[in-house]
Amino acid sequence: MARGSLRMGAKPRPKAGRGPMRGAMDAVVLTADTPGTPTWVIVGGGPLGVHVAVRLVTDGGVPPAQVRIVDPAPELLDRWRHCTANTGMRFLRSPAVHHLGVKPFALLQHAGRRKRDRRHRGLFTTRYNRPSLDLFDRHSRSVVARYGLDELHIRGRVEHIALGPRGVDLRLDDGRPLRSARVVLAIGNSEHPCWPAAATRLRVEGGDVRHVFSDGPRIEPEALPAEVAILGGGISAAQLAVRLADSGRAVTVLARHAPREKEFDSDPGWLGKKYMSVFAATRDHDARRALIQAARHRGSMPPDVRHALLTAITAGRVRWRICSLTGGTVLQDGTMLLALDDAPESLWVGSLFLATGFSGARPGGALIDRLIADHALPVAACGFPIVGSDLCWHRGLYVTGPLAELELGPTARNLTGGRRAGDRLVEVARTTVGPAQPEGERSLSPARSAQQN
Repeated sequence: MARGSLRMGAKPRPKAGRGPMRGAMDAVVLTADTPGTPTWVIVGGGPLGVHVAVRLVTDGGVPPAQVRIVDPAPELLDRWRHCTANTGMRFLRSPAVHHLGVKPFALLQHAGRRKRDRRHRGLFTTRYNRPSLDLFDRHSRSVVARYGLDELHIRGRVEHIALGPRGVDLRLDDGRPLRSARVVLAIGNSEHPCWPAAATRLRVEGGDVRHVFSDGPRIEPEALPAEVAILGGGISAAQLAVRLADSGRAVTVLARHAPREKEFDSDPGWLGKKYMSVFAATRDHDARRALIQAARHRGSMPPDVRHALLTAITAGRVRWRICSLTGGTVLQDGTMLLALDDAPESLWVGSLFLATGFSGARPGGALIDRLIADHALPVAACGFPIVGSDLCWHRGLYVTGPLAELELGPTARNLTGGRRAGDRLVEVARTTVGPAQPEGERSLSPARSAQQN
């Protein structure tokens, strides 16, 4: 039996403490006719894509040799690390049971056996056991290494997807072909940060305007001018404000509201039947979209972040102005005079950072636009996929993350939703062998059945 392969249906036995992994694969062509369990390709190497890969090779019994993760970054989770480092995140917003591994308490066990020691070392928040960013990242690296996921990473960007009777054909941005029996779209909006029009104009005019989630060099506080502004009023704006203030910068936050405290980005009732039973019983997708929008606590922050922010405000290191950015002027030396709607005078700053979140549009851009047009895939009025309970959008095509939110609800975009998606995809892997039809084709959603009948 070839190295890395497994007897059909057997669970992998990962080697603990493996040595350094090889880099991302330069080229690979997998076909739907490859012997063994079904081939799976995951498009997206962020937290949700990595978790799907882990679940497939463990609970799903898929041999690692039959799984690939396609992502343009040099390593898995690279984009996520870039965004969290820029904001200055100290603790995740999700509890410790939500992570990239398999067993719910694996992250707690990774931190140490004694609860008192975990607290003493500052590894978790006092409430809800939210893990520190450093601990979560170290555990995530151990998960990637344990299952050899770096070896499954194909560095590239998927440019085209074609759905056919023999599987799913993908083409990468350098022309490489890739065929798989099944594809999971684990695409988020991390490459599409929200840019307000006024901020965009200032950047075009030469001002130092950056989005905390944009590509490019990471934010280095010590290299910034003395006076900086942050546009936004949620958790990322608060985290960045504290980080920059700690470096000695004079920080002004421009927000449309006072700091709002919410422990999580949606009510914990959405994790179980309390709210999800109502969501599942709601068959109208416009109504589901309304429930999702109402459930999210946009522009909010957990208590520890709000406390750190208010401490900085009280000390005079951060100013919080309730206003909107209406325009501004870029001076010859590159500094900016920002026009705000709360006062006639302008605000002078050297740099402006946007903590305005991501675009609310359907992720995937032109790739998903073409896929929908080429294969008449069902979408709701909001443009998001209509999928079955097994997250199947079309024969061989599955979704997770934002693309699955009309099925998974408001938690679809975060770690809790990612783990729920993993549960459903594991069931698909367990009940399908070879190129046979997945569950979603044997049990179509009402919308898909109506479209085909």
